[in-house]
Amino acid sequence: MIWTTQPRSRVGSLAAICAGQGPSVTLLHGVGLNADAWGAQIDALSQDYGVTAFDMAGHGDSAALKIAKPTLSDYVDAVRVRLTAPTVVVGHSMGAMIALKLAHNPAVIGVVALNAIYQRTPTASAAVRARAKQLRDERSVNPELTLMRWFDDLTSPEAIACESWLRTVPMDGYRAAYSVFANENGPTASELQSLNKPALFMTGELEPNSTPEMSFQMAECCPMGQAHIVNDAAHMMPMTHAGEVNAQLWTFISQCHQGEV
Repeated sequence: MIWTTQPRSRVGSLAAICAGQGPSVTLLHGVGLNADAWGAQIDALSQDYGVTAFDMAGHGDSAALKIAKPTLSDYVDAVRVRLTAPTVVVGHSMGAMIALKLAHNPAVIGVVALNAIYQRTPTASAAVRARAKQLRDERSVNPELTLMRWFDDLTSPEAIACESWLRTVPMDGYRAAYSVFANENGPTASELQSLNKPALFMTGELEPNSTPEMSFQMAECCPMGQAHIVNDAAHMMPMTHAGEVNAQLWTFISQCHQGEV
């Protein structure tokens, strides 16, 4: 797939790619990326649904939050006020953190968490917080180590697209979001246990940070939870394994909107 920049619409304070018509689907990307990372999902889902893929605050064409040290709740609130119709919210990485917080909103009829973290180990927590600390003194994003964690083949179209997005993301927006991501530990067990809505947790077999075990644990906590592991996939599976991801999303989203999950 060729990863292109798609036109944005203004949705309140946020920018978003809006495509298709029909029941609503909301897409939330991860730190350092933008709504164009959902290109394969937008193309597939907009055939049957009205898709809104937001640029996270401080990313893409969305302005940064006007808060010195934003919290996860601030990113959640920026999207929450834009949810005006029944929707299935799909989040990737930090977007999954936001999606799971939004899931308790009455407008959300189902939630999908892709490559979501849950109760990191002390070693993993220390590593991601160390990366966040390093960003405090950096003037621009150096994506090399990130890309090496995400991709085996740095010459693939997906890796090249991610490199471009990471190199052009506003540093202040990236730093603020990464700090939140690093200092959060995913949903609590009680939050998941009280989520009486369909919830799908999907990650890659080769994902070292948002592990398959995490997805299974979260699904087991949810009354209506389910998990799916994508073989031979890692962190950027919505791009690298779009066919399988899209098939799972289409089935889940259609069941949510038809009330069949």
